[in-house]
Amino acid sequence: MDSCGDSFPHVEKDGTKSVVTEQDLRHLCKLIVEKDGGPSWFQMMDRSTPTMSYQAWRRDPESGPPQYRSRTVFEDASPELVRDFFWDDEFRLRWDDMLIYATTVQECALTGAMLVHWVRKFPFFCSDREYVIGRRIWNSGQTYYCVTKGVPCSSLPRHRKPKRVDLYYSSWCIRAVKSRKDDYMTACEVLLFHHEDMGIPWEIAKHGVRQGMWGAVKKFDPGLRTYEKERTSGVPFSRCALAANINTKVTEDYIKSLENTTSNMLETENLGDSSVKPIGKNIPKLLVVGGAIVLACTLDRGLLTKTFLFGVARKFAKSGRSL
Repeated sequence: MDSCGDSFPHVEKDGTKSVVTEQDLRHLCKLIVEKDGGPSWFQMMDRSTPTMSYQAWRRDPESGPPQYRSRTVFEDASPELVRDFFWDDEFRLRWDDMLIYATTVQECALTGAMLVHWVRKFPFFCSDREYVIGRRIWNSGQTYYCVTKGVPCSSLPRHRKPKRVDLYYSSWCIRAVKSRKDDYMTACEVLLFHHEDMGIPWEIAKHGVRQGMWGAVKKFDPGLRTYEKERTSGVPFSRCALAANINTKVTEDYIKSLENTTSNMLETENLGDSSVKPIGKNIPKLLVVGGAIVLACTLDRGLLTKTFLFGVARKFAKSGRSL
């Protein structure tokens, strides 16, 4: 990998001016201990398989898209393996059928910080969505704080399609926990915090997430076990997996200080161009036909029923919202 100055100009040697900063780490720590000042979470899912358990929660802030929190526990898995698995875009293309393109734009050999470009396919979207993501990992013992968020990038100009998602936040805390089979620390817990403005009405997005969540999550475990087998067989590390092993080390005391700080928290999401306005509450491609609102968007795979869609359409029609 190249040096920070050559390949990742936003990252300085001390990391204070990188696209992903100590402020982002502090925000993640606050989310983990539920001291970020946001609304309460309510549980929406609790499922398990013989080798994985999964719980999910959602909350709806006063402004901004719905936010999700999940806890996944993999039996017989190390934090390092799970960290590399979720960071490895090359391998993710094989198990995550929503990711159709991923490339590393820039990286830093000193901090492991990366700038990556994704294109994702959503079954309930009119078109694909693209993401420009800054990401970085901090390490305290065997606990890994993995931050990813949307960032601006002048070298990747916008196009009409795929539509770019500016407001994106998805970060994990990965650590060893006791197995549900015994008291040994042989399981791995992943706490995920995620939200994004995908450019469709948030109520429709929430319904789609709720319907499709378990179908996406249950792919984690077989993907992880395949990844582990390939590692054991000596398959070389990918570029992203190598970057996942370059972490910024911090002490446990430092993490506790971030959790307990009382200074005002600013949202660490980067909206990209300041001229781009959040569009999460806008209706995508609506047609007015004979006084009825019809969603002109192909929604497949059964995630959103026609009854639900027309119910939402009637709601907007009655409210008299302009299009």
